[in-house]
Amino acid sequence: MRVLYFAWLRQKIGLAEEEVVLPESVRDVASLIDFLAARSPGHAEAFANRAVVRCAVNQDFAGPDAPVRAGDEVAFFPPVTGG
Repeated sequence: MRVLYFAWLRQKIGLAEEEVVLPESVRDVASLIDFLAARSPGHAEAFANRAVVRCAVNQDFAGPDAPVRAGDEVAFFPPVTGG
């Protein structure tokens, strides 16, 4: 799985992207965040307040219960505003 990080998530984690191999227990966005938050202190800090983290799976907005699987591209980013 390719995981992309944007804005302050990238800064806290120290990576713009990474390839991860999912354990079988990771089946949705919520469990993916749990898995990623355990990878390093930077990951834990980035995902500490999940209410301010948005996600897209294969370029479609996704909620915590959205399924994920090997081969997906998952992006994490802060809420965006536009005008």
